[in-house]
Amino acid sequence: MNRLAVNLAKLAVAVNYGLPVLSLCFLGLGIWVSRYFHVLTLIFVYLTVLNIYYLKFQKEHAILRNFGILGRLRYMLESIGPELRQYVVANDYEERPFNREERSEIYRKAKNINSAESFGSRKEFNTEEIKIRHALYPLNQNEVERFQLTFGEERQLTNAYTIHKHIMISAMSYGALGKKAIRALARGARQAGIPMNTGEGGYPEQHLKEGCDIIFQIGTAKFGVRNDDGTLNEQKLQDIAAKTQVRMIEIKLSQGAKPGKGGLLPKEKISAEIAQLRGVPRDRDIISPTHHLECTDNTSLVEFIARVQRVSELPTGIKMCIGSHDEFRQLVEEMIRQDTFPDYIAIDGAEGGTGAAPKAYIDTFGMPLLPALKGTHEILNELNVRGRLKLVAAGKLINPARQIIAMALGADAIYSARGFLLSIGCIQAMQCGNNTCPVGITTHNRRLQNGLIVSDKFKRVIHYVDNLEHEFYELLASIGCRRVQDLDIRHLYIPANTTISS
Repeated sequence: MNRLAVNLAKLAVAVNYGLPVLSLCFLGLGIWVSRYFHVLTLIFVYLTVLNIYYLKFQKEHAILRNFGILGRLRYMLESIGPELRQYVVANDYEERPFNREERSEIYRKAKNINSAESFGSRKEFNTEEIKIRHALYPLNQNEVERFQLTFGEERQLTNAYTIHKHIMISAMSYGALGKKAIRALARGARQAGIPMNTGEGGYPEQHLKEGCDIIFQIGTAKFGVRNDDGTLNEQKLQDIAAKTQVRMIEIKLSQGAKPGKGGLLPKEKISAEIAQLRGVPRDRDIISPTHHLECTDNTSLVEFIARVQRVSELPTGIKMCIGSHDEFRQLVEEMIRQDTFPDYIAIDGAEGGTGAAPKAYIDTFGMPLLPALKGTHEILNELNVRGRLKLVAAGKLINPARQIIAMALGADAIYSARGFLLSIGCIQAMQCGNNTCPVGITTHNRRLQNGLIVSDKFKRVIHYVDNLEHEFYELLASIGCRRVQDLDIRHLYIPANTTISS
């Protein structure tokens, strides 16, 4: 049964054409019937001019550029949203996956607006919430060492890659996102001084145009580096790795939102350019294999990691969602046996996001980030190989507090995807897989993309990163840590009945 809904896109088109038509009608009635109709003429001429301004000239709001005066209704309703939610719908903490309070914090950071609040927290202070322990004698912020992390130093790589901020843009492909969103994120990443992961979208043409540092992801379908039979084409990988902007390679084993299933790109979102970059037809959904053809067990997986490292000559990591710590331990034992380690492991929590996936996978598969991260960190320490690689954490790490918690549990750096989508204007419309994103981020519809102005949105990426970094160092100082490396589980208050306490 289809959901009863208003097609706002079609309604907006009707309004856009209807306003000038009605203006002319009332003008005619004013001339030939009664001059009192000119009152309505003036009203509709004003509305027409205002609508044209929203659609063509203002650059701040994507909703207004796509829906004109009709989009103004959203902001009117939003202005009385707290009252409506309090008495009719939901409070600021009930929406999922990110509640309004969380989204608002990102919006304020991205717009460089002070995010301080008054009166007190509205969080539940119960026996389940993890809290950060502060120091009796906090440090001054200028006493905290600046963040620095080098990938590939364990293998003494000539092309080792150093980041100077704790946050990186996680994997989002050109395909899942539209061209303008990729360009805005990539331009913002370059000026903010952070790398951006390409996702499994094939040759990273749009990313390269903006000059940011790139982490090229090899998905299970190997778009951009594949042979016709789906195996790795070493020459294509060498060619991409030779690009000066490509700084690291990431082998995607699984994704938090849909572990055990390959990537999915609905056919509605496959443009001619995307089809060409990925080497796929346009008349069907793109469904990646569930695993790399070369990787059928731990032995072949570790051999494949070594192969990619050898061919690319770049720091090479793997991305995975943990399903079983026993399986992870066996994988690490095979790495020890072959004396081959990835330069980093990105742990993607089950709460991670996706452009499209079956609901059963989103809701019921995978281990949440914090217990997964704690367990992998402990296993690496128990096997005395924690110093052979870096750990990167991903999964709703949109603010400095959650990032600090993840780093205290073992992460060396942080990935975020949806945090950056929210920074450039995502309103959590939940239409990512339908090609109907109302703010032009996850769509290839040119009319909807018109609302996203790259020259404006990239600045929000910079503000978001800068404000994350500033608050991150404030928190470290309050904890009493001079270096990120000093963080550990002792700096967290973890109630005994939480899932990561065991």
